[in-house]
Amino acid sequence: MTEELTLAGLTTRPAQTWGGVRLVPLVRDEPIEDLRLDALLHDDPGLDEDARPDAFRGLDVVEVRPRRHYVSYIPHAFVATWTSDGTPAAAYGTQLRDPAKNGAPAPRRMPLRFHHRMVRREARNRLRFMPQHLAMEGYLALHFGGPEIAWEEWSRRAIDRGLSPRAEEAYTGVQVRGLADALRVFEIHPGQCGVVVYAADALAAAFVVPHPADYRALHATLVHDLYGELIHHYATLTMPVPDFRARVVDAEVRSLADLRAAAGRQTEEWAAFHDRTMAADLLGPGYTRRKVYTMGRYRLSRFLPPFEPQRGNHIGELITDEDGRLAYLKTFRLSQSQVRRGRLLNDLAAYEWNLAATAAALGVTEPELGLRIEDAGFGHLLRQDVLDHYRAHARRSGRAR
Repeated sequence: MTEELTLAGLTTRPAQTWGGVRLVPLVRDEPIEDLRLDALLHDDPGLDEDARPDAFRGLDVVEVRPRRHYVSYIPHAFVATWTSDGTPAAAYGTQLRDPAKNGAPAPRRMPLRFHHRMVRREARNRLRFMPQHLAMEGYLALHFGGPEIAWEEWSRRAIDRGLSPRAEEAYTGVQVRGLADALRVFEIHPGQCGVVVYAADALAAAFVVPHPADYRALHATLVHDLYGELIHHYATLTMPVPDFRARVVDAEVRSLADLRAAAGRQTEEWAAFHDRTMAADLLGPGYTRRKVYTMGRYRLSRFLPPFEPQRGNHIGELITDEDGRLAYLKTFRLSQSQVRRGRLLNDLAAYEWNLAATAAALGVTEPELGLRIEDAGFGHLLRQDVLDHYRAHARRSGRAR
């Protein structure tokens, strides 16, 4: 079953640009009062005082299941606070720790922080979860168990361990050129509860929170989020993007009311262009959604895209109410290689990891499928003699790489 992703209840406002970065504000018609979000910063021991701002800050290890762990750089968690009777909830606020109170700096090393589960209930109406990493763990866990039937082509490692270990690469926002400056200098609109981030007008991420006060508190955390290889590349190598400016025909303006109406039409046209064209790859049907936790009348879920090649595919997590209204959203754009890996795993799982049946469904030969598996980074799942046979077949057919 697939579902649609929309920005219902949010209004797109005119974008602001800084070099190759474009930020598109999202404003709520009515703030959500009975659900609030705030950041819980993780301690960061073991760094030298002269460490660069973009220095690697150590690893967090999250136990997602018994004997299965998710390892990544996780600078903070989000804490969701809600009320069961619909009355307003107040965010606890981000707490900052003064590093000067820690005494002398420890020798430079890579610290490890251990967490129990991606989502954990802290109190009756408080839930701690790892933003963005909740979605990333879902992508990494895609068909993680590997072949369910011990077909002869798969290696003993594939049968015993599945895809473990599974790893993907990403960049922090500090490494995305221009993003930190853009977040620092851009104006936050009245009522703003979200933003869509673009690099060279490629949609990088969307971020939505329930209340304008939450957004003001969490706006700067976007620089600590993860961004894909494509976004890092675009931000580094592309020229500044053009600004979309309103154009009003002088002859149509005879009063302040005419000018106000013309400006309103320009704002509406921009919002329609953004939602239908610029954000088209993000918004729409085809997402596979999985519920993670129920919080009163709200539901925390994560989603996977349809893994369609040659278009933008986004993973993410969201919180919706009982009517489907979006309260929270955070997304990550996959690279084309990550899309191909996701699609390949879905295809294999759909045919119970039978190579012959999967190849027939895809319209390729079995050796071609085997080499696709190797190109995707999963060659270790095949027996070595089987993989050698596929390579020899490719050489004989003149398709050796």
